[in-house]
Amino acid sequence: MYEWLFYIFAGLMLVSGFMVVANPFTRSPVASAMFLVVAIVSMAGLFVMLNAFFLAAVQVIVYAGAVVVMFLFVIMLLNPVERSRRRGWILGVVSALLAPAALVLLLLKAFYALDGGDIAETPVLEGGARELGELLFSAYVLPFEVVSVLLLAAIVGVVVLNKRETE
Repeated sequence: MYEWLFYIFAGLMLVSGFMVVANPFTRSPVASAMFLVVAIVSMAGLFVMLNAFFLAAVQVIVYAGAVVVMFLFVIMLLNPVERSRRRGWILGVVSALLAPAALVLLLLKAFYALDGGDIAETPVLEGGARELGELLFSAYVLPFEVVSVLLLAAIVGVVVLNKRETE
Protein backbone atom coordinates (compact mmCIF):
# COMPACT_ATOMS: atom_id res chain seq x y z
CA MET A 1 0.00 0.00 0.00
CA TYR A 2 2.77 2.44 0.92
CA GLU A 3 4.55 1.73 -2.32
CA TRP A 4 1.54 2.85 -4.36
CA LEU A 5 1.13 5.96 -2.23
CA PHE A 6 4.77 6.82 -2.85
CA TYR A 7 4.34 6.47 -6.60
CA ILE A 8 1.16 8.56 -6.53
CA PHE A 9 2.69 11.37 -4.46
CA ALA A 10 5.97 11.36 -6.38
CA GLY A 11 4.26 11.30 -9.77
CA LEU A 12 1.87 14.05 -8.78
CA MET A 13 4.77 16.13 -7.50
CA LEU A 14 6.77 15.68 -10.73
CA VAL A 15 3.81 16.44 -13.00
CA SER A 16 2.75 19.50 -11.03
CA GLY A 17 6.37 20.69 -10.85
CA PHE A 18 6.56 20.44 -14.63
CA MET A 19 3.29 22.36 -14.92
CA VAL A 20 4.70 25.14 -12.73
CA VAL A 21 7.61 25.67 -15.10
CA ALA A 22 6.11 24.93 -18.51
CA ASN A 23 2.34 24.75 -18.54
CA PRO A 24 1.25 23.96 -22.11
CA PHE A 25 -2.40 24.87 -21.43
CA THR A 26 -2.10 28.41 -20.09
CA ARG A 27 0.56 31.05 -19.49
CA SER A 28 -1.18 32.37 -16.38
CA PRO A 29 1.12 32.81 -13.36
CA VAL A 30 -1.84 32.14 -11.07
CA ALA A 31 -2.21 28.67 -12.57
CA SER A 32 1.50 28.09 -12.00
CA ALA A 33 1.09 29.12 -8.35
CA MET A 34 -1.79 26.67 -7.95
CA PHE A 35 0.31 23.87 -9.42
CA LEU A 36 3.01 24.87 -6.94
CA VAL A 37 0.50 24.28 -4.14
CA VAL A 38 -0.20 20.80 -5.51
CA ALA A 39 3.53 20.05 -5.61
CA ILE A 40 3.98 21.25 -2.03
CA VAL A 41 1.05 19.20 -0.74
CA SER A 42 2.41 16.13 -2.57
CA MET A 43 5.77 16.67 -0.90
CA ALA A 44 3.98 16.89 2.45
CA GLY A 45 2.40 13.53 1.66
CA LEU A 46 5.86 12.07 1.11
CA PHE A 47 6.97 13.52 4.46
CA VAL A 48 4.00 11.84 6.16
CA MET A 49 5.05 8.53 4.63
CA LEU A 50 8.51 9.06 6.20
CA ASN A 51 6.85 9.66 9.61
CA ALA A 52 8.03 13.27 9.55
CA PHE A 53 4.70 14.74 10.58
CA PHE A 54 6.13 18.04 11.77
CA LEU A 55 7.87 18.65 8.44
CA ALA A 56 4.67 17.79 6.60
CA ALA A 57 2.68 20.26 8.69
CA VAL A 58 5.30 22.97 8.24
CA GLN A 59 5.35 22.27 4.51
CA VAL A 60 1.61 22.83 4.22
CA ILE A 61 1.28 25.70 6.69
CA VAL A 62 4.37 27.73 5.82
CA TYR A 63 4.90 27.04 2.15
CA ALA A 64 1.44 26.25 0.79
CA GLY A 65 -0.21 28.64 3.20
CA ALA A 66 2.05 31.64 3.56
CA VAL A 67 4.62 31.69 0.77
CA VAL A 68 2.24 30.83 -2.05
CA VAL A 69 -0.26 33.38 -0.73
CA MET A 70 2.55 35.94 -0.83
CA PHE A 71 3.35 34.89 -4.41
CA LEU A 72 -0.31 35.28 -5.36
CA PHE A 73 -0.42 38.68 -3.65
CA VAL A 74 2.57 39.86 -5.67
CA ILE A 75 1.18 38.38 -8.90
CA MET A 76 -2.17 40.08 -8.39
CA LEU A 77 -0.49 43.34 -7.40
CA LEU A 78 1.72 43.41 -10.48
CA ASN A 79 -1.14 42.32 -12.74
CA PRO A 80 1.09 40.88 -15.47
CA VAL A 81 -0.20 40.88 -19.01
CA GLU A 82 -0.38 37.44 -20.57
CA ARG A 83 2.15 37.30 -23.38
CA SER A 84 1.67 35.22 -26.47
CA ARG A 85 4.99 33.35 -26.30
CA ARG A 86 8.32 34.04 -24.72
CA ARG A 87 11.59 33.40 -26.48
CA GLY A 88 13.08 31.08 -23.90
CA TRP A 89 10.16 28.72 -23.45
CA ILE A 90 12.04 25.87 -25.14
CA LEU A 91 14.85 26.24 -22.61
CA GLY A 92 12.27 26.10 -19.79
CA VAL A 93 10.70 22.92 -21.17
CA VAL A 94 14.09 21.26 -21.72
CA SER A 95 15.28 22.13 -18.21
CA ALA A 96 11.98 20.96 -16.74
CA LEU A 97 12.51 17.59 -18.41
CA LEU A 98 16.26 17.25 -17.79
CA ALA A 99 16.24 18.07 -14.07
CA PRO A 100 13.95 15.17 -13.01
CA ALA A 101 15.72 12.85 -15.46
CA ALA A 102 19.09 13.70 -13.90
CA LEU A 103 17.64 13.11 -10.45
CA VAL A 104 16.27 9.71 -11.47
CA LEU A 105 19.64 8.73 -12.98
CA LEU A 106 21.41 9.81 -9.81
CA LEU A 107 19.02 7.81 -7.64
CA LEU A 108 19.38 4.74 -9.86
CA LYS A 109 23.17 5.01 -9.68
CA ALA A 110 23.01 5.22 -5.88
CA PHE A 111 20.58 2.30 -5.74
CA TYR A 112 22.76 0.05 -7.87
CA ALA A 113 25.86 1.05 -5.90
CA LEU A 114 24.38 -0.67 -2.85
CA ASP A 115 25.56 -4.22 -2.38
CA GLY A 116 22.32 -5.29 -0.79
CA GLY A 117 24.04 -6.71 2.28
CA ASP A 118 24.87 -3.41 3.92
CA ILE A 119 21.35 -2.14 4.32
CA ALA A 120 21.25 -0.02 7.43
CA GLU A 121 18.75 -0.56 10.18
CA THR A 122 15.87 1.81 10.53
CA PRO A 123 17.26 4.89 12.23
CA VAL A 124 15.89 5.86 15.59
CA LEU A 125 14.01 9.10 15.30
CA GLU A 126 15.41 11.60 17.75
CA GLY A 127 14.15 15.01 18.51
CA GLY A 128 10.82 16.50 17.84
CA ALA A 129 9.36 19.90 17.33
CA ARG A 130 10.69 21.18 20.66
CA GLU A 131 14.33 20.38 19.86
CA LEU A 132 13.96 21.76 16.34
CA GLY A 133 12.42 24.96 17.65
CA GLU A 134 15.13 25.42 20.26
CA LEU A 135 17.81 24.88 17.63
CA LEU A 136 16.10 27.22 15.17
CA PHE A 137 15.77 30.06 17.64
CA SER A 138 19.17 29.65 19.28
CA ALA A 139 21.75 28.67 16.66
CA TYR A 140 19.92 29.87 13.53
CA VAL A 141 18.13 32.97 14.77
CA LEU A 142 20.13 35.38 12.58
CA PRO A 143 19.49 33.59 9.24
CA PHE A 144 15.82 33.18 10.24
CA GLU A 145 15.44 36.92 10.83
CA VAL A 146 17.43 37.85 7.71
CA VAL A 147 15.07 35.79 5.55
CA SER A 148 12.01 37.42 7.12
CA VAL A 149 13.42 40.93 6.54
CA LEU A 150 14.34 39.98 2.96
CA LEU A 151 10.79 38.80 2.26
CA LEU A 152 9.38 41.99 3.78
CA ALA A 153 11.74 44.13 1.66
CA ALA A 154 10.65 42.24 -1.47
CA ILE A 155 6.98 42.93 -0.76
CA VAL A 156 7.63 46.61 -0.04
CA GLY A 157 9.70 46.88 -3.23
CA VAL A 158 6.90 45.41 -5.32
CA VAL A 159 4.38 47.79 -3.79
CA VAL A 160 6.65 50.80 -4.43
CA LEU A 161 7.35 49.76 -8.03
CA ASN A 162 3.66 49.20 -8.70
CA LYS A 163 2.75 52.52 -7.10
CA ARG A 164 5.13 54.39 -9.43
CA GLU A 165 3.62 52.75 -12.52
CA THR A 166 0.06 53.69 -11.60
CA GLU A 167 0.87 57.36 -10.94
